[in-house]
Amino acid sequence: MSKVTERIKAPISDEMKLFEKRFYESMKSKVPLLDRITQFIVRRKGKQMRPMFIFLTAKLTGKITDKTYRAASLIELIHTATLVHDDVVDESYMRRGFFSINALWKNKIAVLVGDYLLSKSVLLATDNQDLDLLSIISRVIREMAEGELLQLEKSRKLDITEKVYYEIIRQKTAVLISACCESGARSAYASDEIANKLRLFGEYAGIAFQIKDDLFDYTSTNIIGKPVGIDIQERKMTLPLIYILNTTDPEHKKWLINSIKNYNKNKKRVAEVIDFVKKNGGLDYAISIMNEYKQKALDILLSFPKNENRDSLELMLTYVIEREN
Repeated sequence: MSKVTERIKAPISDEMKLFEKRFYESMKSKVPLLDRITQFIVRRKGKQMRPMFIFLTAKLTGKITDKTYRAASLIELIHTATLVHDDVVDESYMRRGFFSINALWKNKIAVLVGDYLLSKSVLLATDNQDLDLLSIISRVIREMAEGELLQLEKSRKLDITEKVYYEIIRQKTAVLISACCESGARSAYASDEIANKLRLFGEYAGIAFQIKDDLFDYTSTNIIGKPVGIDIQERKMTLPLIYILNTTDPEHKKWLINSIKNYNKNKKRVAEVIDFVKKNGGLDYAISIMNEYKQKALDILLSFPKNENRDSLELMLTYVIEREN
């Protein structure tokens, strides 16, 4: 765990330790195969950024309750389910440096595990009559599916506008972080006004987070120091590229579209596209938009009284756009 993550977790360190036990309990099954797979998932947990958002917003607006732990578990169940399903759809065999579930147990089992985790999230809400949380997660599941399908449609036509791009990343990424912040507040029995403010804070933070991810395609390097260009290879239209397509001359636009449509697997051509985007201000533009969303989120956050929980959320917001992976 990095020092920054430790500082973010400081006000909620005890709660996060207890959450890990409760999260494992929430996934348990009487089916031995399913239990082995859920143990595998728990052992390879990521940074747990989403549960941290939930506990910090709960403490910011009130007290952590049993409902807070349930909120964190059901959001993490949904997040894990989407990762499992994404690996199947993307035919990806590695996740966080380990083999993915579909690599170890094949696609059919991976899809069923993802479905099981989604059902457990819904049951966790309904069994405890957390109808407000059920409403939040139902919206999240619907919007994430819509965002994924919208992106697939646009990647075929390559006709994405900035407005559509923001809608895609809001649905695919930001909606889950906004759900964390809203459900954290609701688990502490905050007012609708406060819960909605924090939902918007999470949405802006999530959009900044996704733009940062887009930038990695142009800045992360492989073993020989070249940008990897994975999004371009998969014909995903990200903000730096969209900006250049909308601002460059017709001849270069035609070359870019032809490169993405017909030469997206050609490493030399992908490198040329990356270089063109960089030289013509695509990264600078994306960074400026990312910072605008960070500031929008910060403006909302700073409207709350200063305390260690607000400080941790502010640190989290900075971490979101300064992280290296």
